[in-house]
Amino acid sequence: MPGKIQKIVLEMRRHVGGRAAVWHEEPFKVLIATVLSQRTRDQNTRSAAGRLFSRYKTPGEIAKAPLNELETLIRSSGFYKVKAERIKKISRQLLDEFAGKVPRGRDELLTLEGVGPKTAGCVQVYGFDDYALPVDTHVHRISNRLGLVETRSPEETEPHLKEAIPRRYWKEVNLLMIRFGNLVCLPQKPRCGICSLKDVCEYYKKVVRPDL
Repeated sequence: MPGKIQKIVLEMRRHVGGRAAVWHEEPFKVLIATVLSQRTRDQNTRSAAGRLFSRYKTPGEIAKAPLNELETLIRSSGFYKVKAERIKKISRQLLDEFAGKVPRGRDELLTLEGVGPKTAGCVQVYGFDDYALPVDTHVHRISNRLGLVETRSPEETEPHLKEAIPRRYWKEVNLLMIRFGNLVCLPQKPRCGICSLKDVCEYYKKVVRPDL
């Protein structure tokens, strides 16, 4: 498996144009932007987060903000009524329970309103530069297709993928697989013809070319 993992990482980097440079941002912004990203496209998230943080920048400001104004600012993220309530509750929790600071630990992050393993992992990696492995739908899909795991949900995938992938790659895996999933390993009609991972891909062997 270690040799397979190294090949997967190197070939994905080649497909996406190099190593996935992990960006960093203030933890509160990462937390709120990740909540806004749920069930929507990246461009919608960027638009909503940009408008929100141009007006409100801290947990205290969002906690006090009128709910209808929050809804207007994040409307492009979809499910904006639910998300507006959620980010307001998160902001209040941070003030009441964590002195207005985003906690660094996974267990504490998971106590926040609507925060699951993926969101907690994103905050740890992109907010604190800690070792975590956020698993979204891209990571879940691709890791199953490649045969790194056999799981039914992103939540189930995370612990198994952490066992399969060496820790040194954890920070990069999320961004790398998101980009690879948008360019090559598409949700529908994956571009297997241009993929250099066919020889280690269980999906290709079992679904695309079972005659091989």
